[in-house]
Order: sequence, then structure tokens, then C-alpha cells
Amino acid sequence: MSTVSSTGNLTSMASRSSAAKKPPAKKAAASAKAPAKKAAARKAPAKKAPAKKAAARKAAPPPKPVPSPTGGVYRLVRAVWLGLAHAVGAVFRGIGQGAKNLDPAHRKDGVALLLLGLSLIVAAGTWSNLRGPVGDLVEIIVTGAFGRLDLLVPILLAVVAVRFIRHPEKPEANGRIVIGLSALVIGVLGQVHIAVGSPARSAGMQAIRDAGGLIGWGAATPLTYTMGDVLAVPLLVLLTIFGLLVVTATPVNAIPQRLRLLGVKLGLLPDPEDDEDFTEDDERYDEQWREALPAARGRKRGRAREPYDPEDAEQEALSRRRGRPRRSAVPQPEMDRPMDAVDVAAAAAAALDGAVMHGMPPSPIVADLTQGVSVGDREETTPVPTPVPAARPQQDRLPKPKAADLTKSEVPDLTKAVSVPDEVRDLPPRAEQLQLSGDITYALPSLDLLERGGPGKTRSAANDAVVASLTTVFTEFKVDARVTGFTRGPTVTRYEVELGPAVKVERITALTKNIAYAVASPDVRIISPIPGKSAVGIEIPNTDREMVNLGDVLRLAAAAEDDHPMLVALGKDVEGGYVMANLAKMPHVLVAGATGSGKSSCINCLITSIMVRATPEDVRMVLVDPKRVELTAYEGIPHLITPIITNPKRAAEALQWVVREMDLRYDDLAAYGYRHIDDFNEAVRAGKVKAPEGSERELQPYPYLLVIVDELADLMMVAPRDVEDAIVRITQLARAAGIHLVLATQRPSVDVVTGLIKANVPSRLAFATSSLADSRVILDQPGAEKLIGKGDGLFLPMGANKPTRMQGAFVTEEEVAAVVRHCKDQMAPVFRDDVVVGTKQKKEIDEEIGDDLDLLCQAAELVVSTQFGSTSMLQRKLRVGFAKAGRLMDLMESRGIVGPSEGSKARDVLVKADELDGVLAVIRGEA
Repeated sequence: MSTVSSTGNLTSMASRSSAAKKPPAKKAAASAKAPAKKAAARKAPAKKAPAKKAAARKAAPPPKPVPSPTGGVYRLVRAVWLGLAHAVGAVFRGIGQGAKNLDPAHRKDGVALLLLGLSLIVAAGTWSNLRGPVGDLVEIIVTGAFGRLDLLVPILLAVVAVRFIRHPEKPEANGRIVIGLSALVIGVLGQVHIAVGSPARSAGMQAIRDAGGLIGWGAATPLTYTMGDVLAVPLLVLLTIFGLLVVTATPVNAIPQRLRLLGVKLGLLPDPEDDEDFTEDDERYDEQWREALPAARGRKRGRAREPYDPEDAEQEALSRRRGRPRRSAVPQPEMDRPMDAVDVAAAAAAALDGAVMHGMPPSPIVADLTQGVSVGDREETTPVPTPVPAARPQQDRLPKPKAADLTKSEVPDLTKAVSVPDEVRDLPPRAEQLQLSGDITYALPSLDLLERGGPGKTRSAANDAVVASLTTVFTEFKVDARVTGFTRGPTVTRYEVELGPAVKVERITALTKNIAYAVASPDVRIISPIPGKSAVGIEIPNTDREMVNLGDVLRLAAAAEDDHPMLVALGKDVEGGYVMANLAKMPHVLVAGATGSGKSSCINCLITSIMVRATPEDVRMVLVDPKRVELTAYEGIPHLITPIITNPKRAAEALQWVVREMDLRYDDLAAYGYRHIDDFNEAVRAGKVKAPEGSERELQPYPYLLVIVDELADLMMVAPRDVEDAIVRITQLARAAGIHLVLATQRPSVDVVTGLIKANVPSRLAFATSSLADSRVILDQPGAEKLIGKGDGLFLPMGANKPTRMQGAFVTEEEVAAVVRHCKDQMAPVFRDDVVVGTKQKKEIDEEIGDDLDLLCQAAELVVSTQFGSTSMLQRKLRVGFAKAGRLMDLMESRGIVGPSEGSKARDVLVKADELDGVLAVIRGEA
């Protein structure tokens, strides 16, 4: 059967086209044989199927309904209703759009007026027993919720409305007020509910209305049920006090001060402004720093004026005028500790019109970036063979100002608030300001702790012998030149050579090796010409070198009356003048030199200079010591904001913190329209700027922030990208924020001191280097490779064309220990916990990456920038093996940076160059 059926189907499909042309009746009559009839019978269903489908298609359209007489009315009503709905919606949308464009002050006024109207309705319902639907609704809601205190609800609403009207410019305080009022209402109603007897729900709703209402019942019932009335009442009282403090924006530690001010306003207490000896600021700073001061030093806050020494009257007068504590050798009365001029200056400043100078403004810089003047000014050039002329007399000292001359007009009264202009923008929120409000009795270390050096030589027999040798060389080589004089420095002596007519300078420079042979010295440096003179300079090392003591340089700085806290001592130049530099002007410096060249001694001199000249409130420091032994002597000094950092990874995090601190300082500068941190500090001390009302911040002057990195090479080996980015950002922007960077390294190669770092660190200090290439990296010119070491250096400050040769100052370990011990006795350090703690995003790095984060970031940047995903390229560019390059490529594939492997072909790069920053952020876990 199946065979026949399949055959019939095939026959039917083969003859379908011919069968469709003939009518079914003719085919049935023409067929006489039985097989034909059976085949025709099998073909018949296939022929009739199209006819049935056609009939079905014709019967598909239903008959048109007969028009109803009510259909038109229905459609008309529906159209009118929809049109009315659209019109009403359009009106409300227009009103809403207008409300968006409405002035925010008008919207706040509308809210305030709404609250006033609501308070009137509630007052009418609770005070005058208003009847009707409105009165019943007020009684149900207000009385049922607040109970016996429903009479105070209208007053509360009116107070909030008045606050909106009077202070529409402070919307940030609305949340605080809502939280405080909620806590206050809940606490009071809970106490009222307990005082009435704690009625339960079974007592009826009227009993709850007569108590604390539903709010009081909900606040008191859980407490009384779990711990009884004995503990419930104190907890509700604490909640009430918390709400009151939040509403009034009063911290707990400021309660005595607020109560004192309230007493002054009520006339119960005298006005503290009349007290010239002790102000509220003194008490506040004493409370903040009492824990930081050692308990063993029971200081006495005397305000009496101390006697002046006639010899140091000028120094003390300048201290009073500038408001900075200075050191002195004045004998002081017997106390728990030896007093010095800092106490005298503090007492005098506090006695003048009540101006308590907690953060002293740094005075204007009266010296240039590099200044060198010996005790008798600079020495004249030593002529040959005439004797050395006497030094010029020292300049007359300024007449000392009397205390009576310091009138109130010269010392502003910092205890009186000054109104802030309306154009000042809102202060950016900040949790903690980097400010150490130091004690006014902080005594700077005395310069007697530093040793004095002997007087320097101006001439010796060795100098005369060198002059004779130079003359012989010029005669033998037939060069028309003669030695006209010399200037002896502590390490080298510069001989001045005057050329004859038509003699080229190159003839002298070509004799460098011959001169070195004649004077038996391999290190000869020729300067052609000497700046400011028509002469060629020949620098030859002295056979009898002299030591430059740090104490001598700092004593000159004190004599120059420059009390800037960032002024540091560097050493002594060839002309015999002391070299000092202001780090605030540099503003960043790169110190480099080979091992034993004097780099570590220079860093010690910088830190010791800061400790001797600046208080912790003037300068704060971050010390990075990857070697772990160079800066350990300064552990625990009060100038530090974090313990000395020895871990290179922590050092990179500390540099990132410095960047965040710089951004926060710029936020404050931008908020008040100041361009430099010195101007902002001066305005804060003068009371010209203050935090807006409702802010919990207390504006204080910012200290200078000095970051010293003892070995940059170790940091660049561990985290080169992060360290370089942080250093570049700091050096580019941090000058106006009062943040300065000192970078030291003994390997000044191009992979440590990169081009970006060099471009943004303008001041350089080079000690003896091992090669000419290192000298070019530091100074961009030769010269450092010819230095003789042990402090011999070339100083190239910002803006100078040629470096200055100098002998670096030296400070012994005993001197450093004495200064550190004095600083530790004055104050204990106050550290910041967030300096070496990385951001939360850095903790979210994928564990699959592991320690390959830096390599993966470099690989991603390389692949995306070149748009070429090749493992062999990663091997060549990153200098890694095939296994590491393949792992990096797999990590990038799993993160959608490159496509799957295609054999020997390079992978497809799925990320465009403009999307690189986002990809790197995802890899680092920052997004």
C-alpha cells in the first residue's frame, strides 16, 4: 500500500500542471480503464483543494455592520472627553515646566508660606477647637500623633517656615534640621508618655492622646518593655539632647563655649573681648594640644613682659612685629624649663590689643633665591702679588623699634570676626584640614646647639705656588695672559686670568691638561668668562680644604633678618659667601650625586635648617627613606605628619596623598578667590575669610608641606608609573598650594630622572658624578664629573644660566641629635593616619592580576596606542619572556581589550585610543 501510495503521489505531483488545465468531468468520462480511474480518483482531492481555499478566502471578510443610531453620539462624547483630558494635562505640564524655570528663592518662599498656612490651620484646630471636617482631621492626625504636645506643633511649623524665609541660601542645613527636630520630638514625646504612666493600646486611643500620642507610645513602649523606666528615661533624655545639639549645630566639645556666649548675651558673664590676657582661642588651642604636649613639661602660660637684652632688642622687636617666635640668649626667670625669646615674643604679641597670633604669617622674602654674604660681606679678589685688601665694613643695623611704637593700628585684632563678602562661594566640604595649631610657647632650637667654624683663610703659600705655575705655563706656550688675582674658597680657589689683545679664549681652554699637569691636580675647571668680569677663571682644588659648618650659615641667615620658614642653608661659594636658598621660591629641587659626594649631608642640612628656623605650625614634612638608615635620626620630630616612610610602595601612596592634599588646598583657594597659599593664610589670620554658617570646619592657616625623597631610584624601580605621575602632578601645580618637593638620588640615569620630572623640577644641585652623562642628566651641561667630592657641588637655581660652585655645609650626628632632642621635648608629633593608606579603589584590584598590575597597564597602553595585539611585540617592548607576554595577552583578552587568538596573525584590538583611560581605570580597580 505504501508503494502504491507513494507512486500515486509522485504521479499526481508530476501531472499537476496538466491536470489543472482540464475540467474534472472531462477527465472522469475519458478514463475507461480501472487503473486510470483509480489514478483519477487519487488526483481528485489535489484538484479540489485550491477551489476550497479560494472559497474560504472569499468568505473571510465579515458582513458590514448596520450603522447604529447611537454610535455617533458615543464617538462624539469620547472625543470631547479625551480632548478635555489632553487640555488639562497640557495645562499642568506647562505649570510644571514653569515651576522648573522658577527662581529657587521663589520656590523656597512658596514652601515657607505653605508651612505658615499649615501652621495656621493646625493652630485653629488645636487652640480654638475648630469644628467641621478640617477640625476633625486636625484632631485625628495632630492630636493622635503628638498627644498633649499638639499645642506646640503650630509653633514648630512656624519656626521652620521663618527659617526658610530668613535663610533661603542654606539648603544644605535642611537635612540636619529635619534629623535634629525628629530626634528632639521623639525624645520629648517618649518622656511625656512615660511621665503620664505609659498607657497601653488596651487603655484606648483617648488615653494615648492624653499622653505622648502615637509617636510617644512608639518611642517609649519598646524601651519600657525591654529595660524598664529606669533605663528608658535616660536614653530618651540623651536622644533629646542629641536632637538639640544637631539642630543648633553644636558639637559636644563646644557646649561650654556656647553656654559662655549665651551668658555674655544675657549679661550674666563679662565680655571675653575685654580680656587682653587670655582669649577663647587660647583655651581652645590648649584643649586641642594638651594631649600632644609631654606631660612631664608643666608649662606656665605667663603673659607678663620679660626684660629685653639691649644687644638683641632688634631681633625681639622684629619678632613682635612679625608675630613669629624667635630664639634668643636672653636670661629668663626660673621656670620648669629654660625660657627664651619665643616666650617673650608670645607674651608681647598677646598683650597687644588681644591679638593672639596662633598661626604666624610668613614674612616677605627679603633675600633673593641664592644669597651669599660673608660676615664682612664678600671678599675682594686677591691681587697678585699685592696684599689682600680689607673687607668692606658691615652694614649698619636697623634702629630697634620700641614697644610703644607698636600701636593697635600695626597689629590687627584677630579676635574680632570680620564679615565675609557675599560673593564668596560655598566652602568645599573637608573632613580635616592639614593644620597643626602649635602652642605659642614652642621654643625654636638655639643656634648654640650648632658648632661654630673657624675663620676662613684668604691666602696661603700654596696659592702663591699655583700662581707661579700658571705664569710658567703661559710663558712656555707663548700665550699672552697673566694672573691678576684669585679668590679662595673652602674647597677650590678661582684664579683670574686676563688675556692680552687679540688672544682667543680657546687658547686657555686648550691648555686644561697642561695646567692640571703643572699644578699636580687632575680636577681643573675653566670658566670662560667669569660672570660679570672680563677674565677667564681657573678653578683648582685647595690642598688644605676647609670645613663649612651649618651653624655659621644659619647665623648669617639670622643676621640677615630673613625669618622665612623655608629658608635653608646650603654651603659656601668660591668667593667666600654663604649660599642660602628659599625652598618656596625654588620651588622644587633635584639633588643628585655619586656615593660619598655629600648628598646625604645636604639632605641633613636641609632638614636641620627647617627644624631650627620653623615651628611645626609653619612647616610640616613627609620623609621618604627607602634605604632605612639615612633619616632615622629624625623619627618622632613634631614637624612630621607621618612616620618616616621606608617602604617604596607606601611611598607611592604617600605621594598620591600629597596630590589629594594639593587638590583640597586648591579647592579652598578657588572658593575664596586667592592665587597663593600665603595670601589665603594672611586673610585667615586677619579674619577676612571664615567658614560659612552651619559648616563644621574651622579655617586655619595652611602650613608649608615639604616632601623629601632620599632615594628616588628605589621608588622608580618599584612603581615607576605611579611615582612619576604623582611627582609630575605635584611639581606642576603644587607651588601655589605651599607644597614643595626635594628629590635626591645617587643614580641620576634617564630611567630614574625622566624627562617629565626634569621639565618640572627647575632647581638642581649636583655633587660629584661618575660620568659626563650623569652630569648632563642633572644640569643639562657638563661640569659635575670634574667635582672632587665630599660636599663639592654645583648649584643651579631656577632662572640661572650657569651653576654656582659651592662647598656644601656639614652637620655632625651629635648636632642633629641635639636639635632633634630639643624639638621632641617641645611637642610630640601628631600623625595623619591616611597618608600611607591607599584609596579604597586600589584595594579592589582583581586577584587574577596579582603583582603584574604595572606590566598589564603598560601592555594595555602599548597595544591600544599601536592598535596591534602581538605577543612578540610585548616581549620586545616590555622586555619580558614569552610566558609573561602570553599571560599579559590572556589577561587583556579576558577584559575585552583584544580579541581571541588567530594563529600566527596579530589579535584584533577591541578598544580605541580614546577609551584607554577608562580601560586603565578598570584594570586598576578605580572604576
